[in-house]
Amino acid sequence: MTDAFTPAERRVFQRLRTPARIQRFVDDDIAYNKERGGATCYSPRLVLRHRAAHCMEGALFAAAALRQLGYPPLLLDLESIHDDDHVLAIFKTRGHWGAIAKSNYSGLRYREPVYRTLRELVMSYFEHYFNLRREKTLRRYSNPVNLRRFDRQGWMTAENDVWMIPEYLTEIAHRAVLPRALETRLGTVDPRLFAAGKVGRVE
Repeated sequence: MTDAFTPAERRVFQRLRTPARIQRFVDDDIAYNKERGGATCYSPRLVLRHRAAHCMEGALFAAAALRQLGYPPLLLDLESIHDDDHVLAIFKTRGHWGAIAKSNYSGLRYREPVYRTLRELVMSYFEHYFNLRREKTLRRYSNPVNLRRFDRQGWMTAENDVWMIPEYLTEIAHRAVLPRALETRLGTVDPRLFAAGKVGRVE
């Protein structure tokens, strides 16, 4: 699938030789697409062109970059309450899961591949997943979605928004991260963690 990209695009991907380098590129070279966050769903090609991405777009770009390294292009969807959902590009190394993500919150980004199960990976985000009222908002997660199912639509190099992918993520089943009875017992986020999570936030 690399041949679908232009030579200039391929040169960018060739520099991203590890998952950690992909995350660094997403953090440092791609601006957070907050102003257009609800109005676009850029393909990886458009992310490179505009040098901007929100959560969904960042995950799509990371999945395409992981694919160039030989990983399957997998997304995992996190659902929340009183908050925005979050999407991860996930990868597996020696039987352990890791993740790459674009987020306006510092604690919702990269995870080293040290998690034995997807639930372990998801729960590593729980304390860091909060809204501006300091509520812990993560509630559900999906099974991995292999983006090969969208290859016929050219999701990596589309010149138009690829809305079919987030629409699919909203339709698939998700599993709960905690029993409903525990939801009312959750405390608010510690002020120091709250402040740390907002470091670098684009207002």
